[in-house]
Amino acid sequence: MRVALIGYGNVGKAFARLLQVKQSTFPFRIVAIHTARHGTAYDSNGLGLAPPWGPAAASVEAFLDEAQPEVAIEITTLNPESGEPAIAHIRSAFARNIHVITANKGPIAHAYSSLNAEARRRQVEFRFESTVMDGTPIFSNVRNNLPGVKILGFRGVLNSTSKVVLGALQRGLTLEEGIREAQRMGVAEADPWYDIDGWDSAAKAAALANVLMQAQTNPQEVERRGLRDIDPQEPARLARAGKTIQLVSSAEYTNGSVRLQVSPEILPNTDLLASVAGTSNLLLLYTDLMGTIGTLSIDPGVEQTAYGLFSDLVDIARSV
Repeated sequence: MRVALIGYGNVGKAFARLLQVKQSTFPFRIVAIHTARHGTAYDSNGLGLAPPWGPAAASVEAFLDEAQPEVAIEITTLNPESGEPAIAHIRSAFARNIHVITANKGPIAHAYSSLNAEARRRQVEFRFESTVMDGTPIFSNVRNNLPGVKILGFRGVLNSTSKVVLGALQRGLTLEEGIREAQRMGVAEADPWYDIDGWDSAAKAAALANVLMQAQTNPQEVERRGLRDIDPQEPARLARAGKTIQLVSSAEYTNGSVRLQVSPEILPNTDLLASVAGTSNLLLLYTDLMGTIGTLSIDPGVEQTAYGLFSDLVDIARSV
């Protein structure tokens, strides 16, 4: 299948490396890459890891018209406030009957219902496994393995930067030192305050609720409280008492609607959600037929996010 990338940061490069490794079994090829920073590259025979950049295409629409891909992969930077311009990029691909994969949680958090309906009208596939847990199968697991199951709610620790920062505070470091540690690890958003103020967690909560609970919500509707107001000494004091602070994302049905919340919670160390640290993530789904289902990802990195894109691409290839 011919693939075009919109964006080419660390995830895009890891994805390109993965395609090279799997080329003999999965003959996908990247025929075009469009970036705001480097420019645009095309090669119908397939681009290498260091594309020969030319001038930037005038627009994403012009890029897609020139590239003529079967699948577009949207991996630009998150805008948690509106999901743009990623939403417009995805709609431009749908308008050209191109299948879409995204690792950008913004479109799923802000416009999943309308984008999914548009994909169905155009009879194209729409996948987004890497948006919440770095490629760990959440959406595909529910879609493929839990027929007839209703998701009643969830609780999760889904933001790596907040865990790194809280771990730093527990060791006596400052908030700013914790942020710098997360940046060195490469897990922080381009604007790390999106992590600290709970916007990343809110976007993930909205995305999960939109897909799994048909919530039709957005991050602005999530009750959100971040880490700014935490007493810097509190994590260390709690650790001595056998407790942990985690930034928890949760959802539940209340009076016929879905209530979403992101807030720091004090948890006993025996709580499952207290057990994850660093870049590890844990999501608990509460269901009507299968009780509570937990999914844990242990120290995922950019390679796992890239694998989520790859698994979505394989899924589309098998579906069409």
